[in-house]
Amino acid sequence: MDIIYNIHPGNGQSLGMEVRLEDHEKLYMLHSEMIIAFQGASHQREDRIMDLKGMVRKKKWLRSDLSGPCRFVLSLPAGYSVRSIPVKDQEDFLFDVRHVLFYTSGVQMKSVIQRMKNVVVTRDWVRMKFFGEGEIGILSQGPLVEMKLSDDAPIYIDAGCLVAYPQNAKLDLCVYGNQLAGQHMNYHWKITGHGYVLMQTGKPGLRLEEHLQDDGLIKRLLREIIPFGGVFIK
Repeated sequence: MDIIYNIHPGNGQSLGMEVRLEDHEKLYMLHSEMIIAFQGASHQREDRIMDLKGMVRKKKWLRSDLSGPCRFVLSLPAGYSVRSIPVKDQEDFLFDVRHVLFYTSGVQMKSVIQRMKNVVVTRDWVRMKFFGEGEIGILSQGPLVEMKLSDDAPIYIDAGCLVAYPQNAKLDLCVYGNQLAGQHMNYHWKITGHGYVLMQTGKPGLRLEEHLQDDGLIKRLLREIIPFGGVFIK
């Protein structure tokens, strides 16, 4: 699999990305609406309605299965970026699945139930662990960056920016600084442990916020299973 980014010559921002799959390669796309061009045989794209388990844990109703040899172009909203990560280096990570753009064949996943205090803030009952051989594509607002964790020096991360963290890490909701600082900030995760965390350096934008934030169950269902539902149902 090859990924080619189209960069604006003036500001260096990504205008989109092209993905090329070789023969026998397969990729599963979760944000299918971002595909704006495809070159390959028609049968090499198969959209599937997920089973109930997949719908709940991925918060998606449809998944596009793309088989090589083919290539396709994704439109990235302004300020968004994609980073492809080898799964073998992240097997102990818990991911916010709303940031998972794609994963390749050979990758498997399992659900990890969250603690209730985390659910209250994130509105997510589960996080996802990936394992096997292959890659996952992470979609983020702004670049995806790493910060190393420590047992005795906690990192405070805006709750809306945390994308993935090691399962052994300890997380507590808090604000920090003096009283005035705490009154004017979002909730943060206070994180300690080993390894590192992945976070997006921007905040969710309006266009993709529908997918990265919760939406009404019925509205999402109608958008994705009715032909042109995304056009008529706002």
